[in-house]
Amino acid sequence: MSQATDRPVEPTSGNYTADPGHSAAHPHPAPAAAPAPEPVAVGDPGMIGVPAFLIGSIALGLVLVGFVPATATGASIPIIMTATGIGQLVAALWAARLAENASAAIFIIFGGFWLSYAALVLGLTHNWFGITTADTLGTQKLFLTSWLVLIVLLTLVSLRLPLAFTVLFVLVDLALLLVLLGTANGSTTLTRAGGYAVFAFVIVGAYLFLNGMSVATGGREYPLGTPVLH
Repeated sequence: MSQATDRPVEPTSGNYTADPGHSAAHPHPAPAAAPAPEPVAVGDPGMIGVPAFLIGSIALGLVLVGFVPATATGASIPIIMTATGIGQLVAALWAARLAENASAAIFIIFGGFWLSYAALVLGLTHNWFGITTADTLGTQKLFLTSWLVLIVLLTLVSLRLPLAFTVLFVLVDLALLLVLLGTANGSTTLTRAGGYAVFAFVIVGAYLFLNGMSVATGGREYPLGTPVLH
């Protein structure tokens, strides 16, 4: 009689492979499936932030050029405090969620400007802050100077962005400077010129909004210009 030779049994089916160190009773587990990648959040916060910025700017520009009587300084506040201020904050939160840090910074800076402007006008009108009439002019100059410094810094940062953004911020700087000079010197001419500068940056902002809407609806991207710094 011949003797049987012991050999490992090679399985023909099942989720395991033949291995001299493992018997059929201890098969290899099937490899775990790779986890599905999380969906990447996409979007353009500018679709909220830019039009919110535009509507407040238009309202402010109309006040500065004398569209309403000089006594109606708060005429733009309902738009600025709600549509513009809230819109800028929503856009900033959206941009932060997408890790678009530069966009988030821009929107929160302008959101702060519009909301603080509303607080200034309402505070001075209703004497919320205990500021006397004699100190009203100094308070307005403090407000305009502080924001002019910050927006100038933002303009310098924008030199790495497409040229259209830098042009927008330069015009915002010009508007703030003209209104500051008009306020400090009691010149309605300079203040009115500041209002026209506001309309100038509204035009640039409208171009940026149309570009964003074109891309969002499957259209072409508008030329925005080459950055000053690369």
